[in-house]
Amino acid sequence: MGTDVDELVERVIAGDRRAMARAISLVEDGAPELEALSAGIYGHTGTAATVGLTGSPGVGKSSLTEQLVRAARSKDRTVAVLAIDPTSPFTGGALLGDRLRMQTHATDPGVFIRSMATRGHLGGMALAAPEAIRILDAAGTDFVIVETVGVGQAEVEVAGATDTTLVVVAPGWGDAVQVAKAGILEIADVFVVNKADLDGAGEAARDLELMLKMGASREAEWVPPVVKTSAATGQGVDDLWSAVEDHRRHLESTGALERSRRARLLAEVETLAAQRVRERIRVALLADEGLAGRIAAREVDPYRAASMLLAGLGA
Repeated sequence: MGTDVDELVERVIAGDRRAMARAISLVEDGAPELEALSAGIYGHTGTAATVGLTGSPGVGKSSLTEQLVRAARSKDRTVAVLAIDPTSPFTGGALLGDRLRMQTHATDPGVFIRSMATRGHLGGMALAAPEAIRILDAAGTDFVIVETVGVGQAEVEVAGATDTTLVVVAPGWGDAVQVAKAGILEIADVFVVNKADLDGAGEAARDLELMLKMGASREAEWVPPVVKTSAATGQGVDDLWSAVEDHRRHLESTGALERSRRARLLAEVETLAAQRVRERIRVALLADEGLAGRIAAREVDPYRAASMLLAGLGA
């Protein structure tokens, strides 16, 4: 069944939940209507505060997300949760569990919850997530939470597509070198030591603070705070909310919010353009048997072949 994009855009902007869900499905599927949808909503975006949560499986991200939803609603802010799996639409665990954990919010018109997976979107989650966030933003959502399933490169990129990135760890969080390799130290705006009621929480917090102190630059405008929480009991959630708010105020007062959003948008445009050029080149190369044969016969080197293909595209 086709989609009337103009009508869908109007309904999204009006905050229609079914339209929001339909629009996000178009993003997941990489639907032909996506470009028109993006053009229609783009002028209505840029007001939502966005927060990304990343961390190893089992650290309590989903439970912490639920607590942040409670905190936001207690301040009468509308919330959307985007739970992202960069690999499969059929993964269970945290993503399908989100719907079960958040049943208390199911009838709240101020809360929208959606699990999302890459299916057809060109460029994968690194590009699908920002567009889905913009849909939620255009719908008038005050606070968008993006939760990822792990700490791989894809998850780090997705979490980094938000204004504030929370990195969640738990007592016994493991090899600091591996965490650094995952890029977590670089993207974190706030560190959260969850399950703070368990042994080792204080040690984990001290380890993080030491790592931050050792790697801190004197010119750093923002040093990520380390907040201890227990999502199971609600302990420390108010402190976490305050840290998120503090970071938001810092971004706004220093102009960093506008700069980081501009940089993310330009990087997104660059990636989109590169993906399209790459696809056109792939098609052109497969269609040019003569060029392919000359490359294989060592008559044309790869650099010259690339130049010839780009010239043929007018690039």
